[in-house]
Amino acid sequence: MRIVPINSFEDYPMTWKPTLNREDRPIYQALAKQLESDIKEGRLVPGTKLPPQRELADYLDVNLSTISKSFKLAELKGLISATIGSGTYVSYDAISNAYLLSEEKPKHLIEMGALLSDRVSYGPLHDLLQSMLQESDCARWFGYSRPGDSIWQKDAGVKLLKYADVETTRENILLANGGQNAVTATLAALCQHGDRIGVDHHTYPGLKTAAAMLGIQLVPIRSETDEMSPEALLYACKNEKIKGLYIIPDYQNPMTYTMSVETRKAIAEIAIKYNLFIIENGMFHLTQDKILPTVATYAPEHTIYVASVSKSMAPGLRLAYVAVPFNFLDAIRKALYNLNIFVSPLFAELAARAIVSSQFENIITLHKEETKARNQLVNHYIDKENCLGGETGMFRWLHLPKHYTGDQFEQIAEAQGVQVYSGGRFTVGNVAPANAVRLAICAPETRMELEKGLIILKKIIEK
Repeated sequence: MRIVPINSFEDYPMTWKPTLNREDRPIYQALAKQLESDIKEGRLVPGTKLPPQRELADYLDVNLSTISKSFKLAELKGLISATIGSGTYVSYDAISNAYLLSEEKPKHLIEMGALLSDRVSYGPLHDLLQSMLQESDCARWFGYSRPGDSIWQKDAGVKLLKYADVETTRENILLANGGQNAVTATLAALCQHGDRIGVDHHTYPGLKTAAAMLGIQLVPIRSETDEMSPEALLYACKNEKIKGLYIIPDYQNPMTYTMSVETRKAIAEIAIKYNLFIIENGMFHLTQDKILPTVATYAPEHTIYVASVSKSMAPGLRLAYVAVPFNFLDAIRKALYNLNIFVSPLFAELAARAIVSSQFENIITLHKEETKARNQLVNHYIDKENCLGGETGMFRWLHLPKHYTGDQFEQIAEAQGVQVYSGGRFTVGNVAPANAVRLAICAPETRMELEKGLIILKKIIEK
């Protein structure tokens, strides 16, 4: 006979009162599943503080460890977030659409959500590919590649990284199928299920999906003067037991800040002191007019530097060069092999030829010219003070009037024919989403299409 708990919760103000079917086993998984369902169905809204674990255990008449395991499972999925000394909350990004690029672009929408580069590089890359296919032995790029086949392509990677002032060697270069692939492999190689890594409080959604898949918890690091705070990182090292750090120092996605040299040095010093690994995503580094020293410059033995060509060359060229310190090299190499087996020989050859020729520098110049022209259009239609971003940035961070939330604005814009992404898609844990939307200004196929979208957004803002 089951013992009835002494406490009565009939009139107790609990924010979540799950029902428990004791035939569902294991119980902690059933509770986590019910929590997920209640969040997705809107019965628990983002920001809701959940009952203390001990009180919930009393209410359900289960062991405290059952509740703890259930909460841990939900936390690793990004559904809830615990704050020391404050409690456990439903994450603000719990019901956000984690996969930002839909399978098919709706025909009526102007795409300003998914982060795509402009198309000015297509002509030069097409010409280079055409010349490659005229060679008598071009069929070799459609076969199976072996590690030794990529030696000169790694040399091209060394040259590319020199553009970004990253000093590395051929032996430290690994090839990946794009930046997202490189980040996922690095997390899989260096983290275990349940590990914690520090990130900006609004961060690249691809990192969020990779971490959720691997059971890695993201710990938001607060900002100070519009960039990651070294003091907050230091606090996280001491109190949050973080194992690593993920950063985009140049034109951070989505908040657009570029990290100061002083902050780069401070973060590197903290990583060295607390033995953190750093994943430095350099996706926008080469498109900057002023190239600052990388964090890898100051913490070379702790930093994995990811240089994807999807933003600097073309989005369909799925290739990234990863500069890896020797102490991480074997683990990340194995993870990449297990995820990929090998990188497309055709992509690797095309990117390498573009880099060693003058085409790469030409393509970067073309991108900058197009992006500057598009940013001038944005400044013409949207108040620059509320729409953050530099003249070579592929996206802007639009702070909204108080009468809109980011989600509301995204829905209204979509209804009127423009796709943008709200701040809630980028939030981490229990951080309140910025009242903002990201505008991917290079995603529209033409400047005319971009201008049409900006006119629609301007009218919505002014209502």
